[in-house]
Amino acid sequence: MKNVLLYYSFGFSFGGGDYLPLMFIAALQKTCNLTVAVDMACNLERSAKTFGIDIDLTKLKVVQVTPPDYSPKKHNVFLSLYRFRRLKRLAKEADVCLSASSIMDFGRPAHQFINMIAFGDPAFTAFAQNRGGPVRERLSTKVKRFLSDSVLRPLLGMRSKRDIICDRRERIYPNSRFVEKLMTAFYGPFNSTLFYPPTLFEAEPSVLPRDPLKVLYIGRIIPEKRLEEIIDIVERARALTGLDLTFHAAGRLDQTPAYGKKLSQMAEERTWLKFEGALYGEEKKRFLLSGSYALHAERDEAFGISVTEYLSSGLIPIVPDEGGTPEIVDSSELTYHTLEDAAQILAHLQVDAAFREKMQRHCAERAKLFSREAYEERQKELLAQILNSNPSTL
Repeated sequence: MKNVLLYYSFGFSFGGGDYLPLMFIAALQKTCNLTVAVDMACNLERSAKTFGIDIDLTKLKVVQVTPPDYSPKKHNVFLSLYRFRRLKRLAKEADVCLSASSIMDFGRPAHQFINMIAFGDPAFTAFAQNRGGPVRERLSTKVKRFLSDSVLRPLLGMRSKRDIICDRRERIYPNSRFVEKLMTAFYGPFNSTLFYPPTLFEAEPSVLPRDPLKVLYIGRIIPEKRLEEIIDIVERARALTGLDLTFHAAGRLDQTPAYGKKLSQMAEERTWLKFEGALYGEEKKRFLLSGSYALHAERDEAFGISVTEYLSSGLIPIVPDEGGTPEIVDSSELTYHTLEDAAQILAHLQVDAAFREKMQRHCAERAKLFSREAYEERQKELLAQILNSNPSTL
């Protein structure tokens, strides 16, 4: 039986990124001696219960690799060193090491699953946010990065993210072709295998009718998600069609208090705008099955799990033409560049039954790729390859 070490942060908030490590843990606990390294030990069980994943804590070893008083807000290179040393010790006893929190240094080659663009290399993050174009940086920023990556980290025995990615002994798994393309443009060729993360929500037969005028959003309510732009799109579509479209958003308004207050004020001025709070389990299912359309606005998203949930629940999602989400929808007729473009698409869906039915058929086909059954088959095949590989050592 293989000894497997899996790292994932399991921080203070629960999001779609938790799905993949939870699914890996649920599968690996059945066939391996599994050690799960986390930043916050208490959050593993809470996350599993939140998302309904069957994790048996008696079949795995859970180790917190950060200090007891750890806080992400206070993270620095010395906390990274603390975590690295603990991971390195654990890795010595493992046959296979996996990171589901993007790039981590285990002191030996590992399987690194990318779950976001901002994975700890600020130079790459700036490059990605600049849409792959040239990045102008202050000399002080370049000097600071050089001292950190080329002086301090080597002195402490740690590798930079760049060194890990460019090491052909490491195995890197981007979560979309969009991320893979960006990483290749920045780092050059690397040991890459595309692997889409799981979608846990799937539609079930429902006797409840969908509201044909209801537009949905579910996810984190933070500035990066551009909720105010989505509200603008619905407002424009209402004006174009003369129909009483409504917009309902599920998520915590208090996650970013100032932003949440701004959105609450917008809702006070618009009777058709509703914030439903955080929804899980059956409440989430009822919410996703209640509407007909979904809007997404984040342009720098590595993948977009919520968009796969929209497809799986029978919604027609409209997404921007940048980031990982167009790859999920795979239709130029459902992607937009400007807010006016998005409003025109939403209005077209409302007034043209033939177009709407065409898009419903397309979305139903795309949903099959992201079904739980399809994901579990991909995961089974990949984990078998990983466990049967011959790991090298540094």
